[in-house]
Amino acid sequence: MAKKQIIPQKYQVWVEVRRRYHLSDAQVQMARELGLNPHKFGKLANEKQEPWKKPLPEFIEEIYFKRFGKRRPDVVRSIEQLVQDQREKKAERKARKDNPDQEQAVNDNTEKAPN
Repeated sequence: MAKKQIIPQKYQVWVEVRRRYHLSDAQVQMARELGLNPHKFGKLANEKQEPWKKPLPEFIEEIYFKRFGKRRPDVVRSIEQLVQDQREKKAERKARKDNPDQEQAVNDNTEKAPN
């Protein structure tokens, strides 16, 4: 059985927003890049009671296009992928810190290699 991945609290909020408001990974990433507050999405996603408002996914895509001039981010990563990448990077840094001799040997070999 696969080990369940624990997501930090600061990212767990985004996972809940994605589920609650039916957003895609790209829309969540756009909202994060725009600096939107996930706790205030309830005010933004009120198009049924306030018909002049756009649905939340359309609103996020529109303001992303206005700010960045493109419809989607170049590389779309889910929150789970983001957390996994951060864990791998942290483990790599820890391994380099624990074994600085190997890091130095690798650097020395690459510097001595003829072009």
